Amino acid sequence: MSNSVSARTPCWPRRATLCLIGTLAVTVLVGLTACGASSPRGELAESQQILASCDPSASPASLVEIDGTGSSASAAIVAGRMVAIESVVRRTVICSGVLRVLVFSSSSAATTILFDGPLRLEGATDNARLKRVAGVVADVMGKVRQAYGPAVAALAGGGSDITAQYRLASEWIRQVGGNLRLHLYLLTDGFQNIGVNLGARPLTKQQARALANHAVVPTLSGASVLVAGLGRVAGRPPRSSVVEGLVAYYDALCQRTAAAKCVSVTDYATEGR
Repeated sequence: MSNSVSARTPCWPRRATLCLIGTLAVTVLVGLTACGASSPRGELAESQQILASCDPSASPASLVEIDGTGSSASAAIVAGRMVAIESVVRRTVICSGVLRVLVFSSSSAATTILFDGPLRLEGATDNARLKRVAGVVADVMGKVRQAYGPAVAALAGGGSDITAQYRLASEWIRQVGGNLRLHLYLLTDGFQNIGVNLGARPLTKQQARALANHAVVPTLSGASVLVAGLGRVAGRPPRSSVVEGLVAYYDALCQRTAAAKCVSVTDYATEGR
């Protein structure tokens, strides 16, 4: 393919480098077009893999809690969170679960729900159902994106209480009932300033654990908890030692809930979920 493109693009010696770049660009574009043509099949294969990984004994109860405080007021941060939410929505749909997406600020009461409901696929076969995934995901994400801006603008100010969201998750999974497993996704920079100020200084692992031991958290037995976005703020990024302290704190906090899986990361993508 690239040879035929080169044959139609004469290169003067002094422009050889530019011509080579142009040739490669055309080749890459053609290649990407070819890949795009087979993307529906690729999406189906990916959906089949997710379906195979679903827990047949307990569908997911996916709760996405988004930190809506000012330190997260960045287009790049919001865009990254929307990508993460879309991934959660996709897995929840395929595994026939329930989903709640909300934004929060200063307490468990200072929250606004963006989406709440069961996600089920209709169809006689697995493949027939999986072919509907993209449409359902697009519909849910459209509602989340539309509601996000007004919800954040209406949130109560006065600080960020991230720890309180664990209690909110405990209350929600009890209300949902049924044979479901809680999957909690906290999308936050981690800088709580109500009850404990996590941005005051870098924390050692021992200090982080001591602070976590003083926090009041519910029991989330069997749950999966992911805290993602730690240290990612709209302004100047914090020092790595501060971020490491945040990771240690949220790891310790999650372990106190007796969750089955605890993950605290700076970027949702690094977890690969």
